[in-house]
Amino acid sequence: MIAAMRYENHVLHLLDQRQLPVVETWLALNNLESIAQAIETMVVRGAPAIGCAAAFALAIDVQGFADADSFGGYLPQFHRSIQRLGQTRPTAVNLRYALAAFEDLAKTFESKTPIKEVRLAMEDLANSLFADDLATCHAIGRHGAALALGQRISVITHCNAGALATAGYGTALGVIRAMHAAGHISVVYVDETRPYLQGARLTAYELEKEGIPYQLITDSTAAYLMQQNRVDLAIVGADRIARNGDTANKIGTYGLAIQCHYHGVPMFVAAPWSTFDLDLEHGTQIPIEERHPDEVRWIGKERVAPASAPVYNPSFDVTPAPFLSGFVTEHGVLRPPLKAAIATMSNGKGAER
Repeated sequence: MIAAMRYENHVLHLLDQRQLPVVETWLALNNLESIAQAIETMVVRGAPAIGCAAAFALAIDVQGFADADSFGGYLPQFHRSIQRLGQTRPTAVNLRYALAAFEDLAKTFESKTPIKEVRLAMEDLANSLFADDLATCHAIGRHGAALALGQRISVITHCNAGALATAGYGTALGVIRAMHAAGHISVVYVDETRPYLQGARLTAYELEKEGIPYQLITDSTAAYLMQQNRVDLAIVGADRIARNGDTANKIGTYGLAIQCHYHGVPMFVAAPWSTFDLDLEHGTQIPIEERHPDEVRWIGKERVAPASAPVYNPSFDVTPAPFLSGFVTEHGVLRPPLKAAIATMSNGKGAER
């Protein structure tokens, strides 16, 4: 199985996704700032993977702290580290979830708690969050495989919500992997996903590695495929989901949802429960990250627009809940009305299995 990160001997090893699929380069990062920069520059990306990387960054941070023997001495640095990581990618709620887990852990320590004990506890928490995410992805895959209804189907996906974007296996690609293992995939249509080309560079890379049949398409080809009745199902990931079901995902997801809605193609979002932000009533409250104009002006090392071309480059868009057919979570499939389904799930009443 493809993996994008591993933690060994207080060092986080990240597969540099900026260089895929041409070169597989691993970076060994041993301090919090280098990991924060890796998140910002998209060495590692994908909401669950960002959360895992941040967790390991905090575990590494306390390992390297040598200015005091107890938690009280480390606490000011801990607060600064939480703040630094929180500023890296504002849209992905899994990052906030991971940081909150460490803040909750910190509340269990006393000022005099030995730093050795703190180091062990924080490392255990980081490893636990990573293991939980991996198990969650496999559960999402199992539940989502049923969407094929026992048939061989063609699926379209956008961006990369695979092993590279999570602790492993993936959310949307986890569903596709599970369908493929059951013999239910005829072809996966992979949107290239401009401007950063996560579909072309990363999703195609994963599917190629694992022998899952796919075709790479330009983003603008999706509607034409649907017009020809060549798409049975759309499955994407998510970076944040509001309480009413509005979903932030990679820019272009909203457009794909409109096309699916018009052509009668079911569109599901595969995401862990940690991606649901119940503090937000609707999607307009989700902060949308804007990235550097050169991501649009350039493709790789080639400039494709005037050097001073004005650029609007939001990294995400928000798909209103009425355009979605449901959510695939580790607990089951949530179907419309989605606001009520999310409320039921938050109250612990479960989902369709």
